[in-house]
Amino acid sequence: MPKLKRFLLILLAGSFLMISGNAFAGETDGLTAITNSANTLFILIGAVMILAMHGGFAFLEVGSVRHKNQVNALNKIINEWGFSTLIYFFIGYPIARGISFLVPIEDMAANNGVDYVRFFLYLGFAACIPAIISGGVAERAKFWTNSIAGGVFVGLVYPFIEGATWGQFSNALASSTGWLATTFGAPFHDFAGSLVVHATGGWLALPAIILLGARTRVAETDDIKVSSIPFLALGSWILIVGWFGFNVMSAGAINNISGLVAINSLMAMVGGTLASLVLSKNDAGFVHNGALAGLVAICAGSDLYHPVGALAVGAIAGTIFVFMFHIETAVWKIDDVLGVWPLHGLNGAWGGLAVGIFGLKALGGAGGVSFVSQLIVTLGIIVVCLISSFIVYGLLKKVVGIRFDIQQERVGADIIVHAISSNPEDSF
Repeated sequence: MPKLKRFLLILLAGSFLMISGNAFAGETDGLTAITNSANTLFILIGAVMILAMHGGFAFLEVGSVRHKNQVNALNKIINEWGFSTLIYFFIGYPIARGISFLVPIEDMAANNGVDYVRFFLYLGFAACIPAIISGGVAERAKFWTNSIAGGVFVGLVYPFIEGATWGQFSNALASSTGWLATTFGAPFHDFAGSLVVHATGGWLALPAIILLGARTRVAETDDIKVSSIPFLALGSWILIVGWFGFNVMSAGAINNISGLVAINSLMAMVGGTLASLVLSKNDAGFVHNGALAGLVAICAGSDLYHPVGALAVGAIAGTIFVFMFHIETAVWKIDDVLGVWPLHGLNGAWGGLAVGIFGLKALGGAGGVSFVSQLIVTLGIIVVCLISSFIVYGLLKKVVGIRFDIQQERVGADIIVHAISSNPEDSF
């Protein structure tokens, strides 16, 4: 009888352990599934917010160009998104991240398809490159040749920069055990793309603007005006709202989300706005672009700064935009329609360098940064972009031409390229 009791107790204990183990395994599987689905939703929301930002790019350009080029501005942005999607899907993303989508659907649908939406998020960054360039070359660049240049940048140049800083061959620059970290005390840091995205777009745009030359004026005294401050402001507001997805969702996973990134983005935007307000004497164009200047500059260190430091970074960015846009256009006579070089190029570079300043613990930052590391990568990105853009646009200019002739430019891209005006009813 005692042996029977002992056997029954052992059997009962084993059954309990088996049930508990299965329950624990089921609970673990359930938690994993919830985590994967939450990450998929988190990244998807960020990707959609960045997609919406491209509507902001479109309306910012629509408001900044003349009426005869508004349709062209709208069509460029949406088509550039389409071209970028295909090129980044088949070429750019595999180069930057070492991930190809040419695999069985079961592999890519695993984990709630999180790899698909992660591509969608990173595509939004890549597609910013031709969208940024579009604003600088507006009103005189040929549609198809400019699209070809954008395709080269999204397929080859940007993925090289992305891969070296964020992607599959970033160990030397961004790893805590890489060359920069072991040599200068800290790796390169760019949380959301001040350098990797914005500086890349701005410095790729500069050679294109120079090689195209200024827009044709009817007379030397002809002052080219923007067409719509409301559209310009609408574009700025769409970009501002979407930027919180751009920055916050750069965390990549819901467990890495940080409210600090959001509040720092807000403070930098306000700093850029108010600095532009004062320095431009309340010019609406400068004020709305000043907000964007602050957001460009905050991307890189938004996860490191104290909010007061973020405010300073944004205010300096607004100052840079106001002064350098004036110098670029009025002094140097470079016809940068939307001011993309000072807005994205210079302020993207400032954002990268600011990490090595306001990211220091002595200035309230989280630390773990090196100004020299930031400087080296900043200069490297600028050099790569300038050389690449001069080669691509230089070859296109020599082989097929990159701008409209005088008559086409005077008629406007809307009629020449799209055979319709922005207000068709008014044409009758």
